Amino acid sequence: MKKYAIGIDLGGTKILTALVDRQTGEVVDYVKKKTKKEKGADNIIRKITESINELLDNNNLKQEEISSIGIGAAGQNDREKCNLIAAPNLDCYNLNFREKLSPNFNIPIFLGNDVEIAAIGEMKFGAAKGYDDFVCIFVGTGVGSTIVKDGKIITGATGTAGEIGHVIVDLNGRQCACGAHGCLEAYASRSAIEKRIEGALKKGRKSCILEYLEPGKAITSSMIHKSIERGDELVTQCVTEASEYLSGGIASIINFINPKLIVLGGGLIDAVDFFYQHTIKKARSKSLPVPAEKIEFKKAALGDFSGVIGAAFLEDRKI
Repeated sequence: MKKYAIGIDLGGTKILTALVDRQTGEVVDYVKKKTKKEKGADNIIRKITESINELLDNNNLKQEEISSIGIGAAGQNDREKCNLIAAPNLDCYNLNFREKLSPNFNIPIFLGNDVEIAAIGEMKFGAAKGYDDFVCIFVGTGVGSTIVKDGKIITGATGTAGEIGHVIVDLNGRQCACGAHGCLEAYASRSAIEKRIEGALKKGRKSCILEYLEPGKAITSSMIHKSIERGDELVTQCVTEASEYLSGGIASIINFINPKLIVLGGGLIDAVDFFYQHTIKKARSKSLPVPAEKIEFKKAALGDFSGVIGAAFLEDRKI
């Protein structure tokens, strides 16, 4: 077995590319670039290509020493064809990674959902190690999730199982990036919180988050954390509202799937402990009593690296 693989976590704001030791799960080296989705799919492919070449050059490795390139991307995937069918948060449609990357890399290429690869990473080396029955939920630009049963990813008939972010929580609610109305993602993601805060600021609400904002820059999880630490009323209100929606979605999962464990991760979970703690407390209170008592919650243990580590093992399709 070749020692190394390339794992790529393609998100709405960043592309994290890592050289992973498949024997230990260690991230040997990594490159992080901004996605800049507004520049199109070709720009994303260019950045991925540059990142892989940079890792190979910096570590004096040849392509023959890499077992695979694994990519995790938020959206609907055709895993067999390595095609990203639709990714609204990336503004990408029908992007075939194998076709685009193969001219430059004679290495097997695999594709999975972004939270799917995080779940694989956490199952092999992180918070879900030793568990074969759990749900992994990541909250960031969107809200994504993956179901693991008997140690295997449940992908469903069309490969889109586990899309908790697109569970409808309000039939006539806010429009989601996917085009539908009332999706959980439109209420519980960092992007949703950002929109609520910005809307309130435009109406004249006061908030210390203004001290951290830069013109043209997005509200980050770190800014939200700092504002809550200072007792900011507006930010706390918006985060609490998002948490209430997320906890309702999680309670539905607990009642419907009845997993042993729920792993929560992503930028918002990592940075804002108030959001995490409030969410799990409310999720228990909204669930049926017996599963609510038995369910375990853990934060993702691998941080930013859970996705790239998991992506390095996408070649093991039995997972």
